[in-house]
Amino acid sequence: MWHEERHTRIRDLLSTSGQVSVERIVTELGVSRETIRRDLVELAARGEIRRVHGGAVLTGDEPPIAVRHATRVREKRAIARKVASLVESGQTIFMDAGSTMNLVAEALATRTGLTIVTNAVDVAARFASRPGNDVHLLGGRFDAQIGCTNGSATIAEIGRYQPHMVILSPVGIDAKAGASSFEMEEAEIARAMCANARRIVIAADHSKIGVRSRVAWCPADRIDLLVTDRRAEKSRGIAALGKAVGDIAYA
Repeated sequence: MWHEERHTRIRDLLSTSGQVSVERIVTELGVSRETIRRDLVELAARGEIRRVHGGAVLTGDEPPIAVRHATRVREKRAIARKVASLVESGQTIFMDAGSTMNLVAEALATRTGLTIVTNAVDVAARFASRPGNDVHLLGGRFDAQIGCTNGSATIAEIGRYQPHMVILSPVGIDAKAGASSFEMEEAEIARAMCANARRIVIAADHSKIGVRSRVAWCPADRIDLLVTDRRAEKSRGIAALGKAVGDIAYA
């Protein structure tokens, strides 16, 4: 099968389901894993796809938020518990939106004496449902699909705070590109939060290790701590990240 024909078939598989595993591509195309790996590297370099652990997704969108909430929940809960153990009473924390952040909020909501500043409605609601914490929901343009605020007004409000820590979960984290996201609005919020926080903590499961998304927002050497799950120890790119970020903690 010719080079461009393989690429066309891979695009067709992705256009049907939005994501596809390497195993399925190998089966459908009848070629080696190494050939498919090279094809995915080339398509990702062109910006046509985004490589993820075990396969690829279209770059046109992240998976829907409902899908993300149901994906790798065990790993994300373990990461959330580890992140929660780092937070002390009396601290002010920035948090953004996303499935991992909802689980971090769930783990932290039992604590008291925290000031939480977030653009995510679900995160704010988790903390507000229990007494003992001060919750600030950032204003701005509301994105109903994700349930968060963004835009220039949100960024302006972020500038008012100087928190002890920011906890964020990117689409991907790579030693060269750092933490990145697909949506420009999400990246701008994350970048602003990182600029004002004293400590930057990234919560990312193994599927995000070594992945580069469209918009980079925090260089790896500015990240104080990466919290991930044990499967990340076998991920491509984890060794380089270990040299680039301040520290890595495994949940």
